[in-house]
Amino acid sequence: MGLAKTEIFTDKQNQVSIFAKAFGHPARVAILQHLFKINSCVCGDLVNEIGLAQPTISQHLKELKYLGLIKGTVEGTSVCYCINVENWGRMREIMTEFLGQDLSSKTECC
Repeated sequence: MGLAKTEIFTDKQNQVSIFAKAFGHPARVAILQHLFKINSCVCGDLVNEIGLAQPTISQHLKELKYLGLIKGTVEGTSVCYCINVENWGRMREIMTEFLGQDLSSKTECC
C-alpha cells in the first residue's frame, strides 16, 4: 500500500479526513454515543454496553483518543474515558463547514 501523501492536501482536507475516520466504524460511533449519554465511562462498562471483546474496545478507544475526540484518565487499574469537549467542538465546526457546502448552484450531472 502506498503512502497517503497527506502533505499535498490542505490542512482542512486533512482535518476532515482525520475526523471522518472516527465515524468509519460503527463501534466507534457506538462508543461516542455511549460516552455522550453517561458523560464518563470505564472500559469494562463499554465491553458490556457495546458487546465487543475487551481488546477490540481498547483498540477503538485508542483510535478515538489518537484522533483527539476522547480523553482518558487513569483511576487505579482502570481508565475513565470522556468526550474531549474542546476537540469535539473543533471537529463539529470543521465538519459542519465541509458538509454544509452550498448545493443550490449545482445541477445533476449524471
